[in-house]
Amino acid sequence: MSTDTLSHEVSKQAGWSLIMGFLTAAIGVAMIIYPMVTAAVSTLFFGWALIFAGVAQVIFAFSSETVGNFFLKLLLGILYGIAGIVLVAFLPAGVLTLTVAIGIMLLAEAAIEMVLAFSLPVAGGRGWFVASSIASALLGILILAQWPSSAVWTIGTLVGVAVLINGISRIVVSSTVLKGVHDLKQFAKAA
Repeated sequence: MSTDTLSHEVSKQAGWSLIMGFLTAAIGVAMIIYPMVTAAVSTLFFGWALIFAGVAQVIFAFSSETVGNFFLKLLLGILYGIAGIVLVAFLPAGVLTLTVAIGIMLLAEAAIEMVLAFSLPVAGGRGWFVASSIASALLGILILAQWPSSAVWTIGTLVGVAVLINGISRIVVSSTVLKGVHDLKQFAKAA
């Protein structure tokens, strides 16, 4: 494969990746604008994922080597399935429940990050861990203090921001690759 063919192929793939980055970022913005729709879809997705995980766990239970493992896997599969069914069947309650879970998770993350921060030397990035810990704690407190009304924006906004950042990251990486290919072509022409 010649250098021209390779650079053309890389440019083509990076171009598609750039388009996907813009589409992903646009979807992220839409998710942020419509957080309740995003929360409902995310809760349904999570619920169905739990249902499928529950079914898989029950199936895997039959391959257990001991009776104890069989019943443990069976119980876990049933719990996953019930949790998934409850999320899907009672969508508003599922959104509320996941919102509380996110708030609690952020507080737990804040505590863990603070412990990690003080296990590092000052020059080893402690400040970043402390800042991240404080931000996580404040967000967790905000979500829990305003619950249940925080359910209107929490899941949708957080998922939307994650998708938007993913799209922006893809745009930046794809643009960098395209610039690198362009610079390589310019270098090859000059040589």
